[in-house]
This record gives sequence, C-alpha cells and structure tokens, in this order.
Amino acid sequence: MIVAAADHVAPVVALLGMVLGSVIVVSLLLVKARQSLLVGYFICGVVLANTGATGWLGDSADEAISILSELGVVLLMFTLGIEFSLRELMHLKKVVLGGGGAQMFLTTVVGMLVGWSFGLTGPVLLVVGFAMALSSTAVSIKSFQDMGQPDSPGSRMALGVAIFQDLAVIFFMVVLPSLVGDGADGMGPVFFALGKGVLFLGLCWFLSVYVVPHLLHAVATSRSRELFTVTVVGLCAIIAWGANWFGLSLALGAFAGGLVVSESIYSHKVLADVLPFKDLFLTVFFVSVGLLIDLEAVWQSAWVIGLGVLAILSIKGLIVAAIAKRMGLRLRQGLIAGAALSSSGEFSLVLLNRAADLGGLSPEIGQVLLASTAISMSLVPTLMRGSLPFSRMLEKWPLFQSHGKNDELRDGAQVAALRDHVVICGYGPVGQALHEEMGRLSVPVVVIEMNASTVRDLHKRGVQVLFADATSSQTMELARIKEARALAFTFPEPKLALEGIRAARTLNPEIVTFARAKFANGVEMLQKGGVHHIFHDEVTSGRAMVSAVLGCYSVKE
Repeated sequence: MIVAAADHVAPVVALLGMVLGSVIVVSLLLVKARQSLLVGYFICGVVLANTGATGWLGDSADEAISILSELGVVLLMFTLGIEFSLRELMHLKKVVLGGGGAQMFLTTVVGMLVGWSFGLTGPVLLVVGFAMALSSTAVSIKSFQDMGQPDSPGSRMALGVAIFQDLAVIFFMVVLPSLVGDGADGMGPVFFALGKGVLFLGLCWFLSVYVVPHLLHAVATSRSRELFTVTVVGLCAIIAWGANWFGLSLALGAFAGGLVVSESIYSHKVLADVLPFKDLFLTVFFVSVGLLIDLEAVWQSAWVIGLGVLAILSIKGLIVAAIAKRMGLRLRQGLIAGAALSSSGEFSLVLLNRAADLGGLSPEIGQVLLASTAISMSLVPTLMRGSLPFSRMLEKWPLFQSHGKNDELRDGAQVAALRDHVVICGYGPVGQALHEEMGRLSVPVVVIEMNASTVRDLHKRGVQVLFADATSSQTMELARIKEARALAFTFPEPKLALEGIRAARTLNPEIVTFARAKFANGVEMLQKGGVHHIFHDEVTSGRAMVSAVLGCYSVKE
C-alpha cells in the first residue's frame, strides 16, 4: 500500500518541481520584458503539456496533471474565501446587489445567446452562460495592487461585483449536479441539492459562530505559530472533505473553509500567514490550467476560441463599464473596472471542470471553453493598463463625461478611518497609555497585538486591532501602513522592532518610527537601523528615579 501511494505522489512532486523550475526561467524573462507574469505561467503550462516534457512521467502524467490542477484550484479557493468579507458586502451592498446582480443577469443571458448560436442547448447552455459571466477575483485584485490602485473607485466597483459573483456561484455549484449528467432528472434533484447545500452552509455558519472562534482563541492563547497555522489548514481540509461528503466539490468546500475563518477576529493573523503563499497558489493554478490545454484540439477550433475570447472580453467589459457609469463612476474608473472583470475566472474553470466530470460537457467543448477562459484571464492585466490612455481620449467627448458620484465606491469606512493614523505594536502598559492619549486627541490608531485575550477585548470595544505578527510585511499592509504617519513599537525588543520597521519601510519609506530598548546595546542597534525616536528604559527610569529622590529634599532637578 505504501509503495502504491508513493507511485501516485512521486509524479505529482516531480511535476511540481518541473513546473516551478520552468516558472522561474519564464518569469525572469518576462520581468525584463515588463510583461504580465500571469501570461507566462499559463504559457509555461501549455508548453510543458504539449512538448513532451511530461512524457518521462509515463502513464502517470495525466493523473499527476489532474491532481496538481485540483490542488491549485483548492488552494486558491481557500485564500479567496479568507479574503471574502461580509463587512465589505454590507458597505458595498448597493454595488453588490445592484451592479453585481445586473452584471450576472445580463452577461449570462448574452452568454447563453452566444452559446445557442454555436449549437449548445438545454442545461449545458445555462452552465456555459453562467460560467462565462464569472470573473477572476484573484487576477483583478492583484492587477489593481500592481497598478497601485487597490482602493480606487474602480477597484471597489470590481470588488462589489466579484462579491455577488462569489455568492451566486455557491448556489450554482450546489445545483449543478442536478442540472447536467446522470443526476439531471427534473426539478426534484434540484430541490434536493438545494436542501443539501443549505444544510452544508448552515453547518458552516454554525462552525463560524459557535465553534471556530473558540477553537482559534484556545489555539491563539498557546502562542504557538505552528499550531495556529496547522489548525487553520486543518479546518480548511475538514470543511472541504465535508463538502465532498455532501456531494459538492472540493473547491467549493475550500472556499467555504476560508469563509468560516474570514469573519473571525483572528482572520488578519490567518491572512498574514497565508498571503505570502497566495502568489504561489496563483502560480500553481495558472500553470495547472495551461497543463490542461491540448494544443491540437485548440488548433482545430482556433477560430471558435478567438471569437469566444473576443466575445467574452468585449461583452463583459462593456456591460460592466455601462453599469459603472450608471452608478456614477467616471469613465476612467468605469473602463478599468470593466477591463478587470472582462475575463472569465477561476470559478468558471471550477464550474466547467465540474460539469465535465459529471458528463455534461464533451471534451471538445470543454477544451474550447477552457482555452477561451484561460486566454481571457491572461489578457486582463494588459487590458487594465491599456484602459487608462484609452479613457483619456474618450473623456474629451461630452458624451463620456460623468458628473455623478456613488459614496459606496469611495474609500470604505474602514479605509477612510485609517488615514494619517498611528500603528501601535504591542498593547502593554506603554501601548495602552499611547492609545489612550491618541484617543483623547482623536488621532486614529491601529493596534497590532499577539495576546488573544487582549485582541478580543479591544475588538469588543470597537478598536481597530489586528491579531498578527508585527514583523510581517503582510501585517503592515493590512494595517494600511502606506497611509500611516507613525509606527510605534511599545515593547522593548529591538530585534523585532527593526524587523517590523524594515517591513513597514518597504511600503512607506517616510513613516516616522518609535521604538524602545532596555539596554545600551539595544539602543545602538536601533540607531544603526535608522529609528527616528528611541526610548532607553534604563535612562528613562534613571531620570525618573533621580527626580523622585531629589523631591525628598525639595530639590528641583
């Protein structure tokens, strides 16, 4: 049995090594050419799958590709679930329900019309139309970040529509087995599937409210970083297995696992631990998509794929841009939101693969849709960059000028409250005193703390607090260090303070820094690190004691 398991695992490990090795070479070339790395990842997978590079894996090649593809999707879905925010949903409710609902309905209908013109009928037509209406949340958000516009109105418009898509796909994934394949038999199986889905989501809600917070709190109090990470990954695996047991897909289960954790007060800690791996997950996902492409089948249907890509990008882009203009965005932000959401997405691939597994899609149609989706996703960063100069030309015409506004699409309430703020690392007596004084002066504050009980208390009081490692660049990004004025390490640990300050300066070189040290060697270390304001505990205590003792003799210092 052990030997048999090794036979299955070894090809996957070998394929993963081959994939990452080739990605390094391709990425270095693309960085020099200033091209999107996502395109390179996809091309890398296509080349590996169609040049015989995986031939030495023998009969295990197809199975290894399938396993790696599913692994990439599951990991990516988990990170997307963690980043899903009910707070954002409430803040962007008009955009989510109005813009997202309109986009999904219109794009699905148009997609079904296009599919019908190519001869598709029945439930498969609905599946294809719905899949083409979905967009890539991961690609659009990453592209906004790369362009330095993570909080722009266009980004928030795209986020709102993406949230609705994520909610809609949960419903569709539940009923999919009852629409296509052997399970398709009238409305009875659909209602049965909906019942299972509601039960599964109800269990996830129960876990997220009554079980996971207490479990994470117990683990967090142990102060073991390894145990915390193992617990989070274990939760994801258990919930994904539960989804599979309910007859749902592993990818949907992984997404639900991320959702269960996302609203916990410890979600920032989870994000800080997972975000460094998100790019790796995205890389594996894109390469795995390329590995599934059969160039021979694609070549035979090249004109259909070309028309499909053109239809997806143009129709979806125009629909989103029109909705954005209707909701009050300026043309530039509307076009960039349209470009960001113009492609199909990772959930499209999950949906199409699931439909193929159920026997609802023929291999030929599957290859066409897979290639169209992958190519459209790879073109998103280029389209987003190109939308800016294009919008400048169009803005000269009165027809394209927008004077409306939508307050939901401005920086969110949480973001607006974190401008020109102070990031306080540690909430001991010094951190607490600093926080109270900043509150008295109405200076906004973000607290970073690793004591679970303290984090819970601060969260109940409505304080902006992150349960995360203050030395991590991901934590500093979550604390909006780019918009902060000052960073204060209130605990006397010079090494940790310097690590955190270095992480902060990569995002905000102008940040004003404060740190403490108990001893002289710590002060020297902080001085060499360029800390602006250093508090030497021994010197400060010495001065306080001298002043107090002199007070006994009525002598003023």
